Formats: sequence, C-alpha cells, structure tokens
Amino acid sequence: MSIHKSSAKWNGNLPEGNGKMIIGGGAWEGNFSFKSRFEDGKGTSPEELIAAAHAGCFSMAFSNALDSSGFKPVSVETQASASLEKVEGGFAITKIKLTSKKKAEGIDEKKFKEIAEEAKENCPVSKALKGVEITLDITMLD
Repeated sequence: MSIHKSSAKWNGNLPEGNGKMIIGGGAWEGNFSFKSRFEDGKGTSPEELIAAAHAGCFSMAFSNALDSSGFKPVSVETQASASLEKVEGGFAITKIKLTSKKKAEGIDEKKFKEIAEEAKENCPVSKALKGVEITLDITMLD
C-alpha cells in the first residue's frame, strides 16, 4: 500500500480569504481563493486538482490496459474537466469529462474504445468518484 499526502492552508473567511495547496512534499504549490474556485479569478481550485489527478490516473490506466491487452501504447494526452455546480444543500462536483488522444500500434478503433472505457471505469480515481457522472471522449491518433 502506498500513502500519498497533500496539504492546504486557508486564511480568513470564505469570500475574502485565500489559501495555498501543496502537493506531496512540495512538488507543486498553488494559491486558491473564492474567486479562483467559484468565479474566474487567478489561482487554482480543489476541482482543478481532482481533474488533474483524474487525467493522470486515466492516462496511466489506459496505457497499462493497452499494454496488458498486447497493444503497444505510444503516447496519451488527456484533459479532464470537473463541473462544480450549485445543488440542493450546497455545491457538488456533478460531472467529469475526460477528453483523451492516444496513439497505439496494431489496434482497431473498436477495440481501442473498448479498452478506453474499461480503463475509465477501473482507474483508482474513477473508482473514488463513483458518485460523479464520468464521460469519455477518446480519439485514436495515427
């Protein structure tokens, strides 16, 4: 079992405060605020970090699934968009859209998409986000 840690510090009240998130032992640090989370302000948000984690997890899972199925993964590029919406009782991440482009050798498009869907369902971040609608738009590159 591996344990991964990150931290966050928030200063002040919600509308006027600010904070900093630190991933791991300082591999990345980012400022966040009410405006960066709920409006269009500078900085990041917890939802952006979840989207980044999901994009990375899916990319790795898809490459591994292709390799395990006997196909040679060449490259993958994935973007994830996490939707934060006001719902009954507050705010929630309601959906995540994964958009991925992948180059692999020796595979037809039908099998490619089948393996991609399987990777989407089985990557650890997707499993952690089971209560969120997760969609996948996958493109096979030549």
